[in-house]
Amino acid sequence: MYRQHFGLRYSPLSKEHTELWDDGSLSPLADRFKWLLDSPGVGLLTGEPGVGKTAALRRLTAALNPHRYQPIYLPETEFGRIDIYRSLALALGLEPSYRRAQLWRDLKARIQELVDNKQLLPLWIIDEAQNLPSDFFRDFPSFLNFAFDSRDMITVWFFGHLSLASLLERAPYAALASRIQVRVQLKPVLERERFTQMIAHSLKTAGCDHTLLADSGMELLRQASKGLPRQAGRILRTAMQMAVPKGLNHLPDDLLQQAIEDLR
Repeated sequence: MYRQHFGLRYSPLSKEHTELWDDGSLSPLADRFKWLLDSPGVGLLTGEPGVGKTAALRRLTAALNPHRYQPIYLPETEFGRIDIYRSLALALGLEPSYRRAQLWRDLKARIQELVDNKQLLPLWIIDEAQNLPSDFFRDFPSFLNFAFDSRDMITVWFFGHLSLASLLERAPYAALASRIQVRVQLKPVLERERFTQMIAHSLKTAGCDHTLLADSGMELLRQASKGLPRQAGRILRTAMQMAVPKGLNHLPDDLLQQAIEDLR
């Protein structure tokens, strides 16, 4: 109901919002993403929950040529290492073996077939990677070893919280850390002007053609969300829902503060 009330096509800063705001801050990620497609290897993308990691990579993968790349997205990571590899096998059209040795052989043969015979590069995106089991991190470098470690035949991105970067610096995971070719950290939009631009863009592209927030309300939203797009979106949606029964077509500061309190 609130979307109709405010004339919105979709909720601002929600998963439906495909037109991401970018003032150039995503360029380093886009450049490194392309680089890892041209030179297959391992990338690490970290950031606070809600900063927009998955949304950014979703936009990048959507533009890929399906005849050259096969994106595989894995968000479920709180399982055993065999389950992780089995999910990759299913995504590649294989009947996964229950024995790890056979599973690995099948997977590596399938990956080599895709690269050599179909000129198709698998792109494996592992979300919430900080939850992966420790034995997966330890043996994954061996899985990446093709042809006496002379060829790189799959690009892998690990997405995770900031703690993931420090986790992979631990001694047991040194082999994997040494294979990470690209490291990118997405940061919250904390600067006032940039935050205002992000909110204005999200409201405009969602269909809102009038001002919803006063400058003081924008500052309330910035501080409460800590510059995180997901949290800012949650606060905006809650405030708009509260505005509907009051017949308001804007979000006064007191209403915004109430929404912030309700979400704590």
